[in-house]
Amino acid sequence: MCYAIPGQVKAINDKTVVVDYFGEEKRAINDLINLNIGDYIYAQGGYVIEKVAPAQALEVLALWKETFFELQEVDVRLSKLYFEEGYHDTKLSRILDRALERSSLSRSDLHYLFSVEEKAANAFIYKCANFLRQKYLKNSCCVHGIIEISNICSQNCFYCGISSHNQQIKRYRMSEQEIVDTALSAIKDYGFKALVLQSGEDSFFSPDKIAKIIREIKKQAGVLIAISFGEIGFDGLKTVYDAGARAMLMRFETSNPLVYSRLHPGRNLDTRIAHLKRAGELGYLIMTGALVGIPGQTPDDVFNDIFLAKELNAEMFSFGPFLPHPNTPIAGYLPWDKDKIFKVLAIARILDPENAKILVTTAFETLHPDARKEGLLCGANSVMLNVTPAKYRALYSLYPNRAHVSESINSQIQDILALLRSLGRAPTDLGVSEKIFLMEQSITEGAL
Repeated sequence: MCYAIPGQVKAINDKTVVVDYFGEEKRAINDLINLNIGDYIYAQGGYVIEKVAPAQALEVLALWKETFFELQEVDVRLSKLYFEEGYHDTKLSRILDRALERSSLSRSDLHYLFSVEEKAANAFIYKCANFLRQKYLKNSCCVHGIIEISNICSQNCFYCGISSHNQQIKRYRMSEQEIVDTALSAIKDYGFKALVLQSGEDSFFSPDKIAKIIREIKKQAGVLIAISFGEIGFDGLKTVYDAGARAMLMRFETSNPLVYSRLHPGRNLDTRIAHLKRAGELGYLIMTGALVGIPGQTPDDVFNDIFLAKELNAEMFSFGPFLPHPNTPIAGYLPWDKDKIFKVLAIARILDPENAKILVTTAFETLHPDARKEGLLCGANSVMLNVTPAKYRALYSLYPNRAHVSESINSQIQDILALLRSLGRAPTDLGVSEKIFLMEQSITEGAL
């Protein structure tokens, strides 16, 4: 099953196209040549990634058409707003009313949302976030694949299980051909239309080598490729973008410079943010966010993290729990409670209902087995499936007992499709946020 729905091109204006999906029109940036009105295409993240033969497109659309509208009906029903019977909080109602009206929330409002602990109050916050997600972004849910190509890392971040602190881990590095073959299998055998290539900061994978791998993948298949290799330098970002990468996953981890410096010896938060900003200027879709519950973090830091992700015009927010690894300097610290992580996802959606895709991270699924379902019901709309070869997955040990490590790709796909169907979600990315689209259009036109 494809993790994208083909659409038909209705209009072309230079690099901009209008694409029809069952009567709903979306805009996208086109990098392809010889694209004409009437062609069928696949798009991801607001980029046209490949043309589709009409017969193939119509076959997929025929399978999808009835299901697409059925799923929308389920999603609308599940995202309705209501208080739990017998419970009412006037202050909470006023805050959420302002959120629903798109009025700005004060710091004291955010603190109140974050601090309430009653089960019914939290349920209503989550319902509000999910209502906003459905109102502005409908029922699409991005399903990306991730390939972890190397667990070798030169950095000594205090929380990370593949950092140089961990002397007990078995290191691996996939060959260039293995990476290409794995990516092509994910695309052609399993239907993925968006892939993240990720590793530790391994100097073996220079920007030129990454670019070579990406060119080879894109020569053989249409796919949106995101890179996640840490700070590869401004020139490196340009090299890899020119090769065909169109997204970058790199969390800033915390917006607090003091906390950042304590957890990343010798590193500077300003440098990391500069990389994210430069990537955005080049045209990358930005996928970023922070760890939740790291030592020294306060609720205000969390709010600042969300505001920073918005300021960076992130296409996807990635906020996952800190999980201690036994072979790191902060092994003794405990993660935050799952309810606080849900609250962060919901507040992130409330603060940016119209634009961001919000990821339910694998770390959160590791902390709480029902995180994926419950996270999607509190405003999230993105998941990642691990398509790394099975022999390497357990070695990419960011934290212990990582979820889905031993599951086959087929099993992961069937599980997510069943879950999304039960929630009325379509496993596809129909478009990009208006804010990101306008930025990409400006960048594209400036390059002409």
